Amino acid sequence: MTKTIAVTMGDSAGIGPEIIAKAFKDHRKALENCFVVGDVATLRRAAQVVVPPGQGGLPVAQIAHPQEALQVPPRCIPVLPLPGLPPPQPWGQVSAAAGAAAAQCVQWAADAALRGEIAALVTAPLHKEALHAAGVDFPGHTELLQAQAARHAGVPIAQMPVRMMLANPELRTVLVSIHVSLRQALEAVTHENIVQTLLITHRALTPILGHAPRIAVAGLNPHAGEGGLFGREEVDTIAPAIAQARAAGVDALGPLAPDTVFMRARNTPNHPGEFDVVLAMYHDQGLIPVKYLGVEQGVNVTLGLPLIRTSPDHGTAFDIAGQGVADPASLVQAVCMARQMAGLSVR
Repeated sequence: MTKTIAVTMGDSAGIGPEIIAKAFKDHRKALENCFVVGDVATLRRAAQVVVPPGQGGLPVAQIAHPQEALQVPPRCIPVLPLPGLPPPQPWGQVSAAAGAAAAQCVQWAADAALRGEIAALVTAPLHKEALHAAGVDFPGHTELLQAQAARHAGVPIAQMPVRMMLANPELRTVLVSIHVSLRQALEAVTHENIVQTLLITHRALTPILGHAPRIAVAGLNPHAGEGGLFGREEVDTIAPAIAQARAAGVDALGPLAPDTVFMRARNTPNHPGEFDVVLAMYHDQGLIPVKYLGVEQGVNVTLGLPLIRTSPDHGTAFDIAGQGVADPASLVQAVCMARQMAGLSVR
């Protein structure tokens, strides 16, 4: 049986449905075997933004099971609706209804992936304020999926450790901590968290790359602490964690100066990267370099889950939602990476 990939619609007030419609219209081969989990009316509204009435249309086909996506005619968007989803919400406005619906779609797709009914899920952007307004007690996809996977496995969340990786064709970076304050992120730079992140990264990337990843570990302080002159974290915490991971077979090097390590890892035709991935100590340290290279090529991957999940490297973009100008490139890249990770052919 050919497995399918679920694409969750994201926040209906943002660009998620719009970029999904554009991707199905312009990149049909890349989205082969994909279907959308969401509200049919929301996807029809998005399709009308992408292809205005009178220009041939972009049909939306309602399906009842993931496998039905394989029988949908070309140039159709297969949508699997969930019961109780609200109608399309106003463009560009924070809505509790939209936040709740987006979370429901992610939870359904995660459960389907955990049951083995789909090969992977690709998540269109959520809006964190809308999630909060809906009473969803998670700051984003990563934490929501972690809780869903832990519940499925019957274990506490602490026993389902996950990490965020952001990747584009030139650079990959994995984070020790994710959506916490900077003060909390500094407190998360512990021996245990660093070792755990290195092991998760090693295990997740080895099958993707076909070899053990060469991991560069960024320091926390300027110049990686200069031997303790600018902080002791590198000496007392980061270096011992790297040594423990190396003893377990992880190819890790560091701590390296964080202001140059990303340049050393960047892979271009004229400059092969020295490393396969950079381990960053906190959210902005790792994501600013990747996003600076262009969000249109970036993909967010959750490592450590017993399922495959990728996502575009951007948010809901309320300021341009409904205008037909949103770029689907990052979503297409996320689908292609999910296909690669799932062992499906990449078009």
